[in-house]
Amino acid sequence: MPDDRIRRIRPSDVEAAVGLAHELADYERAPDECHLTQAQLHEALFGASPKLFGHVAEVDGEVVGFAVWFLNYSTWRGVHGIYLEDLYVRESQRGSGLGKALLAALAAECVANGYARLEWSVLDWNPATEFYKALGAVAMDEWTVNRLTDEPLKALAAQA
Repeated sequence: MPDDRIRRIRPSDVEAAVGLAHELADYERAPDECHLTQAQLHEALFGASPKLFGHVAEVDGEVVGFAVWFLNYSTWRGVHGIYLEDLYVRESQRGSGLGKALLAALAAECVANGYARLEWSVLDWNPATEFYKALGAVAMDEWTVNRLTDEPLKALAAQA
């Protein structure tokens, strides 16, 4: 039975979701790296051609957690999957089952749509790693995340 505290994100939730994203950046010890605005998130979720999707956790009419995700694709499986960009539950609500309920909602999206995978990255020091293992998640330790941003991204693009 679906958890009635979890639902798809609505335009009226964008302000709260942006606030949660900034809280997440603080939690991950990188507050200066989060530049997300309400306009950006609204456009990504609800613009003419959305490429980002989301769910929120709501308790007593207040959004206290969120998950934002997008589709990826596995050439090995031949089908899409979900990449969970961010999952965050306010500290005061941790341990209440909301994190698991958000993940369960995304797993249900995968199963309902024939998606093969639900994937995400987590910082090594994050205590949630034990929670994820308990769910059956497998750490992809042999893979290294690579990222190009800012000047290196522009320099490589100039070579195209």
